[in-house]
Amino acid sequence: MLEALGLGLYGLVTDRTKVRPREVRTVSASASDPASLAVAFLNQLILASAEDGFLGRTIVARTIGHPPTAVLAEVAGEPFDAARHTSGVEVKAATLHDAVFDAARGRARVIVDI
Repeated sequence: MLEALGLGLYGLVTDRTKVRPREVRTVSASASDPASLAVAFLNQLILASAEDGFLGRTIVARTIGHPPTAVLAEVAGEPFDAARHTSGVEVKAATLHDAVFDAARGRARVIVDI
């Protein structure tokens, strides 16, 4: 589900179908509970995007712990290219407000600040 949350985040920022998986970056996050982990993970993706415009096309995440309290992910993508990528919403942060991460039911929700 962390992959889906991350891809949804990138879908707010640009049309992901135009992003090429030219480089792979490792992203990690940890937290005390699964909902906080989802927020921390999304904030790491937002940070990578803010640093040099990196956009993800695919994400492969491996969670650690049961329930998960850490994640190690490989994100394939490339930096923003104005000639090929559309500009969507600028996401400032993921928040814990009403965050839900229920792996047993396949449900997750994270609200982002724009």
